[in-house]
Amino acid sequence: MSANARLFTPVLIGGSLILLINFALRASFGVFQIPIAEDFGWPRAEFSLAIAIQNLAWGVGQPIFGALAERWGDRWAIILGAFLYSAGLILTAFATTPAGVQLLEIMVGFGIAGTGFGVILAVVGRAASDENRSLALGIATAAGSAGQVFGAPLAEILLAFYAWQSVFIIFGVIILGTLAFLPMLGSGRPASPAALEASMGQVVGRAFRDPSFLMIFAGFFSCGYQLGFITAHFPAMITEMCGPIEPGGMLAGLGITTTSALGAVAISLIGLANIAGAILAGWLGKRYTRKYLLAGIYTMRTIAAAAFILTPITPATVIVFSLVMGALWLATVPLTSGLVAYIYGLRYMGTLYGFVFLSHQIGSFIGVWLGGWLYDISGDYLLVWWIGVGVGAFSALIHLPVREAPLRMPAPAAA
Repeated sequence: MSANARLFTPVLIGGSLILLINFALRASFGVFQIPIAEDFGWPRAEFSLAIAIQNLAWGVGQPIFGALAERWGDRWAIILGAFLYSAGLILTAFATTPAGVQLLEIMVGFGIAGTGFGVILAVVGRAASDENRSLALGIATAAGSAGQVFGAPLAEILLAFYAWQSVFIIFGVIILGTLAFLPMLGSGRPASPAALEASMGQVVGRAFRDPSFLMIFAGFFSCGYQLGFITAHFPAMITEMCGPIEPGGMLAGLGITTTSALGAVAISLIGLANIAGAILAGWLGKRYTRKYLLAGIYTMRTIAAAAFILTPITPATVIVFSLVMGALWLATVPLTSGLVAYIYGLRYMGTLYGFVFLSHQIGSFIGVWLGGWLYDISGDYLLVWWIGVGVGAFSALIHLPVREAPLRMPAPAAA
């Protein structure tokens, strides 16, 4: 097997480790909902808005960091992202007003963008061989889920010993550890600036005039809505709506004795199931039509979410739903990023996928913010949950007309 055909290259391993740390911290924010609200006496909507702003900033930052990586090199984009992520977390620990926390989450969101999917998946995709690209993207995506497995429980454990402010500072130091993996990503040298200046605008403009790109863009909205809402609100929802944990049952034997602990474990189970789900999606993506796989995933999500809310919420249904949703959680990412790379090429994959991911994060913003706002109005999460069911069905349908074939892009001007 040639070097170019190897699957587990240093680039894939290093990129996966960066995503693992990024999403371990990112997935823990829902655990802080109740501690922060109780500490300051804030309504649920205040910290929900902060997380929503973080998600939106992440989305806005994704095409920006994708373009920075393609112009100046991947390493510089990742270094900038790590420092913004760290500074935002540490400064948030000293904020005392809702507006202060919400403003600082813009910095955190941009930091997540610089060390997240848009930049890292583009690096992995360019380094992988054609036959391994879809699976490599699935493995890198699964690494983000692996971080989610222990991110929320780690936050729950640390909160038992430290104030939430101290935990934020600890996380701010941890994210800087991603910089140790930069040598594994190679030189990350961008194309010549002259060629980039001559062609990036043309490529992006051509993509936005393509109906298939707009359908992919719109379809990724519901993924963000569902993931954003569940990450930010599911732990609190379980804490308040789930039936009691049986004292002598299996969960109690595993040390899960409160619905609060079950909420953190649910996020972990989602990440654990998605390790297999994302890898499977990547494997299927090189064998079957990606748009049909995406439509199937959104359909199964819609059915799972409707079934969960229509039945009594118990520890057993929480675990089953977490495993089912987890298998579908980030399975859309290798398929969507692979679809963008297949149709529009690898050269500007980071920028184009960044724009698609912006739609995902607009959905996340609405899901997180609407969850908190409607909770404060109604006292529960039922309406926002049903909206998520509806947008999931929309995404299943809108992927069907996508034209899954390489689009002839304009040739860049000579440097």
